[in-house]
Amino acid sequence: MEGGSGPADPGHVRPERAEPVADLAALQERLAEFAAARRWQPFHTPKNLAVALSVEASELLEIFQWLTPEQAAAVMDDDASAYRVRDEVADVLAYLLQFCEVLGIDPLAALAAKIDRNELRFPRPEDDGHSQG
Repeated sequence: MEGGSGPADPGHVRPERAEPVADLAALQERLAEFAAARRWQPFHTPKNLAVALSVEASELLEIFQWLTPEQAAAVMDDDASAYRVRDEVADVLAYLLQFCEVLGIDPLAALAAKIDRNELRFPRPEDDGHSQG
């Protein structure tokens, strides 16, 4: 995905739709159509998509690099930083969905299976009568 396009950029276009899209398969299809229309498929190899995913995750991390814990917790309170966070989250998700599409991975099924394994690996602590809520 493209970096550097923010609210202050003259090339920035506000999306027409603001409602959340809950259908990952439809998003994957839109991403595939977008790439196909630009003839990018030869470049969307598992390795290239994994690298791009890592780069975008690093760009998300960069936003928080020198913030105190208090500043990091308030990052969404500032419109400019909130925009940057949402934009990088979108880039990370886009590359993850494209990566899954290329390799035939159902990301929701993979996540559900991982949660199942983690519940077995990390059982709840025994109730000692002390609540932490």
